[in-house]
Amino acid sequence: MKNFTIYFILFFFLLVSKVMGQETFESETKRIANKIEKITKEEKEALKEEVEAVNVQLSEGKITQEQAEKRKKELAEARAVIMEEKITLAQNELNDLVQKKVDGKIKEDSSKVYMIRWKPGDRNKDSIRGERRTTSQFVFAMGLNNTLADGKLQDSNYSFIGSHFYEWGFTYNSRLMKNDNLLHAKYGLSLMYNNIRPTNNRSFMVDGDQTNLVENPIHLTESRFRNVYLVAPVHLEFDFTRPTEKDGVRYFKTHKNFRFGVGGYAGINVKSKQILKYEEEDLKYKTRIKGDYNVNNFVYGLSSYIGYRELSLYFKYDLNPLFQDNLIKENNISLGLRVDLN
Repeated sequence: MKNFTIYFILFFFLLVSKVMGQETFESETKRIANKIEKITKEEKEALKEEVEAVNVQLSEGKITQEQAEKRKKELAEARAVIMEEKITLAQNELNDLVQKKVDGKIKEDSSKVYMIRWKPGDRNKDSIRGERRTTSQFVFAMGLNNTLADGKLQDSNYSFIGSHFYEWGFTYNSRLMKNDNLLHAKYGLSLMYNNIRPTNNRSFMVDGDQTNLVENPIHLTESRFRNVYLVAPVHLEFDFTRPTEKDGVRYFKTHKNFRFGVGGYAGINVKSKQILKYEEEDLKYKTRIKGDYNVNNFVYGLSSYIGYRELSLYFKYDLNPLFQDNLIKENNISLGLRVDLN
């Protein structure tokens, strides 16, 4: 699942590099993508050889079936850790590459023309001078969070006002048309924090492949369930900021008028945690319980925003359920405010 997300991100960086004509950036991105693919292939082959060796031991009667299964699981987990570490290093290369591109340290193809320069005496109003066609923003969002089951809001299970979401990250905004400011591709990386607070003194308990809300034997002053995701959001943004003209030269700006975006996101779960607070004999306790809670490792969904200048109303909805195998499928839903700072 983590590899899928990384390929997802790389795909959009490749798309942007094609649009902007930055061949050096594209070649470097392809190199990193090939490196990740090679890591994945090598680690899978290594795991296959290790598993075959265990099967040989099993067939020769040196180990039992139970020992073989346990050993295979240990090998798979070990290879997963090694693969994640190697891919993380490759992802850091990608982050450095993107930063160099933003800082203008990557050579661009001199055969590409990105602006028509205005010369003295040339008053042609069709002359265009871009500001940079791709800009970057810091994004922060927060608001109410809950779940939907069979199309119904689960506000009886989770506090409507007390359940929140937070999101922060960085995005790139690329103008898609040379002579028009309406359409933009907006893409980047974000951390999403989805919190739900169970009602009626309940908390989550895992029973096999089911994760259930159960009443707690002690009185809780707070019960909160948090999931953290690393996601790659992608939106098509409609920006109604009009170009400005000065001395016959047209300038494009962004986030100066009404705008809205439609798109989605995909990513991985990096942490699930339950936070319980209670008091006993005038002593206050706070317990943090980490685990997978049968939460889906992968998340994908739809999102949209509409607003004016930097501030917008933000909506997102997970298309896959929160828990993998629960009989009742609950999908996370969020509504709040979003700020995009250039």
